[in-house]
Amino acid sequence: MPQAKATQAFVPVKEVRNGVVILKDGGYRGILMCSSINFALKSEDEQKAIIGGFQNFLNTLDFSGEIVVHSRKMDIRPYLSMLEGRMDTQSNELMRLQLREYIQFVRGFMDSTNIMTKLFYIVVPYSPAPAKAVAGAVSMLSRAQGGSTGDTFEDDRVQLEQRMALAAGGLTSAGLRAVPLGTEEIIELLYRSFNLGELESPIRL
Repeated sequence: MPQAKATQAFVPVKEVRNGVVILKDGGYRGILMCSSINFALKSEDEQKAIIGGFQNFLNTLDFSGEIVVHSRKMDIRPYLSMLEGRMDTQSNELMRLQLREYIQFVRGFMDSTNIMTKLFYIVVPYSPAPAKAVAGAVSMLSRAQGGSTGDTFEDDRVQLEQRMALAAGGLTSAGLRAVPLGTEEIIELLYRSFNLGELESPIRL
């Protein structure tokens, strides 16, 4: 138990609520999951348009943010199991032989190479105004005394969502799609980030 408490002290997250990461210092974070583009396969004109769109995206932001590339080792065992199932039901002997050789090739490739997948995120911050922070403290005190108060969380969440919508709209000009993560998706991402597997990269808040 003491070890668990010591570990939790290094985690800056207080809770995840309605798709919002609430930090221990009172700050909020929203997370957008972004699509990717194979830039090298684009023509020169398309590359210039993408670069220009990304510049416009950066210029529209009046707040800081973080671009995160989250690397994970891909588990292709389900894919191999699917191939083995097809091989067992294949009546054509030549196809069975080709599938068997392909499965052996993939397994050999897995043994010599780490097959990675990359996910892209934008972390959007929002810090409640000092006046709201004081109001939140008064709210907690009032609740402790049995009084009724309003919840400033919803107001702050709206402000954060407006920032996230601005960021998502700016990414559209660069040919990218960005969607906000929900509560369960954020929890899974944070769990993976703070419980890193082999070759996985963390997300900083």
